[in-house]
Amino acid sequence: MLSHFAGKEMTGSSRSSRVLPFSNHAVCYLLLFVFVILAIAERSNAYVNYTVGDSLGWYDRLQEPDVNYQKWVAGKNFSLGDFLVFNTDKNHSVVQTYNVTTYKRCDYNDAEADDTTEWSPPAQPTAKVSIAVPLVKEGMNYFFSGNYDGRQCRHGQHFKINVTHGRGLPESLKHPAEALAPSKQETSAGASGGVVVPSVPSSFDNPAQAGTAVAESGAEETVAKMWICLGLSFVAVLVVIG
Repeated sequence: MLSHFAGKEMTGSSRSSRVLPFSNHAVCYLLLFVFVILAIAERSNAYVNYTVGDSLGWYDRLQEPDVNYQKWVAGKNFSLGDFLVFNTDKNHSVVQTYNVTTYKRCDYNDAEADDTTEWSPPAQPTAKVSIAVPLVKEGMNYFFSGNYDGRQCRHGQHFKINVTHGRGLPESLKHPAEALAPSKQETSAGASGGVVVPSVPSSFDNPAQAGTAVAESGAEETVAKMWICLGLSFVAVLVVIG
């Protein structure tokens, strides 16, 4: 009888020992899932450089028939501190405005200097240029090419985005009035009363990896990787001791 009960007890113990490792693995997977979610959340808050039009660049449909910038915008989340990188040539310009009337007209001749900016490319010996524009104001931001009396804009070279607060502006962009001070001001041709629209060199405080399709800041990427490595290490330790 004693042997019979002992056998039953050992069987129960054996079952218990088989269930315990499964429980440890379940906890490990759960913890790994939590760490991955935290890492993804950390990465999603990083500042991003968006290359406008991706490989097609920044051109009107007369030159690049496949461009559709509003379609390119769809599904993207733009926040303060992000950069838009315009890869184009010196025959196309980048005008940023917060004035919907200016945007709809494809014409900044009557724009106010405090709501419209023409971004000029950095000095480059080649015809191809990259213009990096920071997003420093929440709400609707409008972009178009102002060359050739708005013809490029009317042929598809324009788009609008909604900029959210996100993480807020980084320190380097918290004083846009000073950071965006133009090195020169050009009077818009044909503007009544000599309206002046700032022409800002885009080389100021450019993102570290301007020109990449999506470039997260190095610090944010490092933090995300740290979370993942920490999670994997913790899971490995639990598996070993389990």
